[in-house]
Amino acid sequence: MNWLSILVPVYNVEPYLAECLESVVSQAGEGVEILVLDDCSTDGSWALMQQLAARWPQRLRLMRHERNGGLSAARNTMIGAATGEYLWFLDSDDKLLPGAMGELRQIVQSQAPDVVLCDFAVWRERPRLKHRLRGELHRRSFSGPSGTLGRSRDVLLAGLLETGLLHAWSKISRRSLWDTSLRFPEGRYFEDMMAMPLMALRCASFYHCPRPWVAYRQRGDSILATMNERKALDQAGALRPLAEALGTQGHAPALRLAWALQCARNYTGAMRYLQRQAATLGEARTRALAQSLREAFEASSPMTAQQLQAACWRKGWWLRGARFRRWWNIKW
Repeated sequence: MNWLSILVPVYNVEPYLAECLESVVSQAGEGVEILVLDDCSTDGSWALMQQLAARWPQRLRLMRHERNGGLSAARNTMIGAATGEYLWFLDSDDKLLPGAMGELRQIVQSQAPDVVLCDFAVWRERPRLKHRLRGELHRRSFSGPSGTLGRSRDVLLAGLLETGLLHAWSKISRRSLWDTSLRFPEGRYFEDMMAMPLMALRCASFYHCPRPWVAYRQRGDSILATMNERKALDQAGALRPLAEALGTQGHAPALRLAWALQCARNYTGAMRYLQRQAATLGEARTRALAQSLREAFEASSPMTAQQLQAACWRKGWWLRGARFRRWWNIKW
């Protein structure tokens, strides 16, 4: 039985794919399967996948969609095909850092958690001193206990939401958590933020390794760099599935606050897009979209806007509270 399945979705990443897969193959020992799915790329990604499969016989398991379905659909197809006890989602323009898989195996063998959380490094083509000063060589993805087995679902969720770094590739989870009722939402943006808290709800145990295992490539065509109305609405409502699954009442104060703050970050991020586009959208459309974003916050957050502002004041987070109040009360 394979102990690990690494799932790599591919779409128009020919310049990056070989480096990504080499970082995996070089560490993958016995019991590791590597699934690579081409989602109808229009560049040379599929041909490159075939070349790499010939270069590494028996290592890569190639798959291909007949029609483009998007990132969520590609991941969902691979979840259904995977055989490993654990799943590791890796984007095809990123790479694993040396030693990552060995450390993961040691944790799995010694602790057997439902999910393993790892940190990451930001990978830039032209890194500068300011990037180092920002701590991009080691970004912590979890705010909570490290190096020990945790068993509190509230601590796990609060630690994930406090950082806001809910990407799938920093969380290696048991395949058994991903039954047919849990999949990435297809046709939506911010799919990681919608799906990963739902995965965390199913975990009875977790383990955070405070070392970077993934090099995350910073690209200029990311979702946040190319916002539009649809993305803004998906961002503002990204935690609505969590609210629907868990309800917004009766949770530990630390979880409620971390959850509400992430909803506020989602809301303000979407509102920044709206402010930039207000002149183009026109007054009526801008007001309607702003109201939709407020409704998305209210449906997603365990706190009202007023409760969150008061909590920020009590914590002494004056700037954070004032920033949110500004975006909540903005008028067009």
